[in-house]
Amino acid sequence: MRKLHVLVYSLLFSLTFCSQPKRLPEEVRVRLTEDPETLNPVSYTSAGSLQVINLLFQSLLTVDLADDKLKPALVESMPVVERHDSLTYFTYSLRKEAQWTNGSPVTAEDVAFTLKVLKAPLLNNERMKPQVEFIRDIVLDKTDNKKFTLVCDGFSPEMELLTGDFFILPAYLFDPEHSLQSFKVSDFSGDLTPYESNENLTRFAARFNSAAYARNKEVLQGSGGYVLQTWESGRYLTLMRKENWWGNNLGSDTHSLTANPLQISFQVIPDNTTALLALKNRQLDVLENIPAAEFNKLKTDSAFTKDYALYTPDSYEFAYIGLNSRHPKLSDKRTRQAIAYLLDINSFIKVSQQSYATPTVGPVPPAIKPYYNGSLKPYTYNLQKATELLKAAGWDRKANGWFKLINGEQQQLTLELSYKAGNTAFENAALIFQQGAAKAGIPVTVQAQEGSLFSQNAKAREFSMFFRSLSGNPFVFNFKPLFHSSFATEGPNYTGFGTPESDKILDDYTHAGSEAEKARLLKRLQEILHSEAAFIALYYQKDRLAVHRRFSNLKISGLSPNYDVSAFTLKQ
Repeated sequence: MRKLHVLVYSLLFSLTFCSQPKRLPEEVRVRLTEDPETLNPVSYTSAGSLQVINLLFQSLLTVDLADDKLKPALVESMPVVERHDSLTYFTYSLRKEAQWTNGSPVTAEDVAFTLKVLKAPLLNNERMKPQVEFIRDIVLDKTDNKKFTLVCDGFSPEMELLTGDFFILPAYLFDPEHSLQSFKVSDFSGDLTPYESNENLTRFAARFNSAAYARNKEVLQGSGGYVLQTWESGRYLTLMRKENWWGNNLGSDTHSLTANPLQISFQVIPDNTTALLALKNRQLDVLENIPAAEFNKLKTDSAFTKDYALYTPDSYEFAYIGLNSRHPKLSDKRTRQAIAYLLDINSFIKVSQQSYATPTVGPVPPAIKPYYNGSLKPYTYNLQKATELLKAAGWDRKANGWFKLINGEQQQLTLELSYKAGNTAFENAALIFQQGAAKAGIPVTVQAQEGSLFSQNAKAREFSMFFRSLSGNPFVFNFKPLFHSSFATEGPNYTGFGTPESDKILDDYTHAGSEAEKARLLKRLQEILHSEAAFIALYYQKDRLAVHRRFSNLKISGLSPNYDVSAFTLKQ
């Protein structure tokens, strides 16, 4: 039977790579797990789509994966920020060299057009609309068509990132009929109902939501260094470097803006085994998210490592345990602390992550040393400590488990641990916890739930304990939606965590001006989280990828997709 599987995978591999254009010396081949549904820079839905779009379009700001720092992209510098009463003003100047594919300049009018598209009704912009909701208006400089000011409601630390973190669209391609020209950005910052029947907007929405704006290479052209050359659905996409791209004329101080490889080909390979076969047959130059067991095998393959370098950057994705602090059995933090001492995090990492992970005491990555509270120690399995805490919380140990009088009724301490079905790492960790809790006399029922049901139960607060993962970044640590008590009833604070002190810390962080003050607040927040033990961070994962050794300037990073393919340089 195993031989049959190998034969099938080999056939899939052959079908994937046959009849493709001849491979170029300067070509880089990268795997995509699925065919992009759309390359529209507003309505895209997948990480693979985003990776391709990043090569076609640009935002005002970008992240340089060489150092994971936020840097100017389409603009000359970071914004000038001014705060007046309840409004904050972000002033930008576009690079004078920035231009579209047809050679026309990128102007502030294009930024205004983009904001209209992101905020208007009827358009497929549901994912992006909340991100720019705080941008009330844009003011164009009357003497400089490259300069503009964004007028924003309130202030929060992440606003600098968000004001520059959306792809700028060429109005000449996306709106050749000037359907949005009569609107102002401020028109779409209040009640949108009056505009839902507007003839111009209705006509524009019909075009924007069509397949042409999702797949047409004549429309999907931005200010980035590449153009879409070929898209064979379900097989591959090829991008070709623009001739005389404007970004090449900026000098040596803009290392974050690159378009080095002549051609970048994205191979659509959903199956991991097929992708690994393609890698081993030198048909792929880059492969990320390699399963840990396979990654370990590749490390010992001398023929493979002669041609490929292997990397394990620390990612910004972490796993955590959520305990429902509203649940009567879990309302006492000593009970939650006892459960935390039954989490064998080192075994979780060894078994479920093949040791490709780093323990953490909270949601701040250990690699961000100024903000990480290194004085705290991650919870480790300690049966004696757990027993002491359960007794202190009023639980009585009997022959068949722990019991406590709650609301006039004798109740046994039992747990239901849920996770998204298909996550083998959490499945293994759940079984390890179940075994460890059994030694303490606590029955644990493990439930693998379909993704939508898992999310539904979390939002409805219908759970006692779950495994979950979250992705972060090294730029913004505003955890208010996750931990503030105002988000405990509705919002992403699923565990119900929150104390008067932690709420004040989260409120103060949004106004903190200095790095020292931010560090003080975040370290104290981590102390409270650790003590309350409702949101228990477990570990930050390490990514696993392989890149062919004929390329240099890879910019390996913990930020997805873990490398900057536009920066790759062919070794001489």
